[in-house]
Amino acid sequence: MSPELIVEDNISEEIILETVDEVPSASVQENVCLNENDDVVEENKVVEGDVVGICEQDEDANPITIKKRKKTSSVWDEFKEVKLANGQKKGECIHCKRALAIGSTGSTTQFRRHLDRCAARIRFLKNQKVLHFQPKEIDSTADNSQESASLATFSYDNSKVRESIAHYILINEKPFSVVEEFGFNLVLKIMSPYFLKYSRTTDRTDVLLVYEKEKKKLQNALKSISRISFTTDIWKSKNQRISYMVVTGHYVDSHWKLQKRVLSFLHLSPPHTATEIVDTFYKSLNEWDLENKVFTLSVDNASNNDRAIKLLKDNFRVRKKLFFGGKIFHVRCCAHILNLMVKDGIKSIEFVVEKIRDTVSFLNASEGRLLRFADVVHQLHLPTRKLIMDCSTRWNSTYNMLTVALQLREAFTSYSEREVAYHNCPTEDEWKNIEKVCDVLDFFNEATNIISGTEYPTSNLFLSQICTIKKVLDDSSVSSDEFVRNLTMKMKAKFDKYWGECNLLMAFGAIMDPRMKFLVIEFAYPMIYGEQSGQNISYVRTLLYELFEEYVTYLEEEAKRANDTFRIKKDASKVESTSKTVQDGGSNKYSGWLDFTAYVSEKTSKKPAKSDLDNYLEDGLEICPPGKTFDVIGWWKSNQSKYRILSRLAVEILAIPISTVASESTFSAGERVVDTYRSKLSIETVQALICGSNWVRAHYGLKGRMKEEEDDDEIEIPIPCT
Repeated sequence: MSPELIVEDNISEEIILETVDEVPSASVQENVCLNENDDVVEENKVVEGDVVGICEQDEDANPITIKKRKKTSSVWDEFKEVKLANGQKKGECIHCKRALAIGSTGSTTQFRRHLDRCAARIRFLKNQKVLHFQPKEIDSTADNSQESASLATFSYDNSKVRESIAHYILINEKPFSVVEEFGFNLVLKIMSPYFLKYSRTTDRTDVLLVYEKEKKKLQNALKSISRISFTTDIWKSKNQRISYMVVTGHYVDSHWKLQKRVLSFLHLSPPHTATEIVDTFYKSLNEWDLENKVFTLSVDNASNNDRAIKLLKDNFRVRKKLFFGGKIFHVRCCAHILNLMVKDGIKSIEFVVEKIRDTVSFLNASEGRLLRFADVVHQLHLPTRKLIMDCSTRWNSTYNMLTVALQLREAFTSYSEREVAYHNCPTEDEWKNIEKVCDVLDFFNEATNIISGTEYPTSNLFLSQICTIKKVLDDSSVSSDEFVRNLTMKMKAKFDKYWGECNLLMAFGAIMDPRMKFLVIEFAYPMIYGEQSGQNISYVRTLLYELFEEYVTYLEEEAKRANDTFRIKKDASKVESTSKTVQDGGSNKYSGWLDFTAYVSEKTSKKPAKSDLDNYLEDGLEICPPGKTFDVIGWWKSNQSKYRILSRLAVEILAIPISTVASESTFSAGERVVDTYRSKLSIETVQALICGSNWVRAHYGLKGRMKEEEDDDEIEIPIPCT
């Protein structure tokens, strides 16, 4: 009978008996051992990393050794094999010393499951630090080719990982269920085997914790801000069928940086009356304790907003919390007014606009038509490779559609000669009218883009853009072309309705720009107000000094409330000399020198000390080369020691937004968050997602996605290459 060989299994190390048909004769090769891969090894030869055993044998047979294959599973890094008194082998956890049975099949599932739940292991991993290379912070403006990484310690912290995942959810507007996706967990598990999977419910809790944490940080930051300007707007969720009111705060922080934060995203109960709007706005103010810091409120031109503004002004006036008598409290959205003006102008070619829309729809309805149109574009060597279908409620979208159509004008005409089913090609006169309209709208489009910015101050740009629009309308209204005159007639009437009277914010914002100061008022007002310019210039100058005096009083009262020993004085630039002067002429009281001293005192007392505002207006203009970016808030930061009081007032005026674009852009985020699949989110959760996303993005210096960039209403149709 042939001897039996003992072969040990690779994983479980259980002993399995196998029958060997034939053992090599000693005359051929002495003392050999066969492993399961038919390898031949010498007796007692120990290979590094392997275990060599002695085979059972008959008395007449030579001893045979077996090489044991080493364990490859990673669980054995944290388990060690132990042999009990009864001879049974078990795996013992090196962290908690718990022993688990080694299965006969070699499975390590029970070991992995234990490691995921082992409390001692989790504590160990939390405190464990490993060495890794910490890359230096990269400066996008510098040459980082020579940068090297530094060696640092690292310890895995599961709580920090979960917090960063919550940030990821907020920044990228992902659903809570993303943490349950297989691919998501696969990536994190490969990056770190210590990562512990968790549910969407836990993820929601983490996101709400981040929201509360960031909210407290923002509340502390706002305590040092004296005045905040607000924008607000209303949005209705199509999926939830409820309305929300967004409240956004605009201010310059302690580092002299322009900031905007979404403070509230509150449910607005129907009907949207002025009273309901006021109550919801007050709810936001009370939640953030900002009732005493309201500077201005920017809204669109809806009638319920006008009534709400009146109610707010009355309430603030009664409580004596309305700064400057509310003269600049109400800010009408400049972009919305321009939108109303342009819509009146586009009505003059409404029939032609419909032709362009029908043409784009006709071409996009069939791939064959689009390909044939592409052939025409290619043959005419036209550079444009797209068509645009506008959103009828956005005039700039219609403007984009018309400008693209003008670039493809020859292609439309040529295509109409080839395609018998196409009947909407504009005539030659209609193309000329489109061109005239686009020439006028080009100025409005540029002005809208400038005043709708949210990353830079816009109140100082208000006057220059309105002045440009006024000049375009005046020139067009006396054009020799009857079509152009009729086009601008209604637009000019709308301009006079909203900007025909003197606008203080428009003036104050421009004056606080050191490149213009009061000279821009003297230059622009005759162009805008004509015969009333002189009266309006005097009115602006008077109110400017009243604003400054009230702000000085406000700062003095603020200092008293804070028990500050430093007192702000209106004549801050006045310096009193405390040094003693040696009088020439000795001590003789009849020398006449005392008479001279009295004379000097009389003359100097008649000259009142100049304020910050006086000095600022008398100093020369800041010269900025054309095309060079000018940081107006940075200029005030550099000159804060020179204009100690005015610098604080200036940045608060510059922080006032002249459009509600910042609030409107929040609604595109709302559409993505409250989509079809998440329409059952609670109102509180929606607010946490919207506000939290804005705050976390600001924490990392990320810009929010603008409404125009995310608006799916405007459709771009690429023209295929042939």
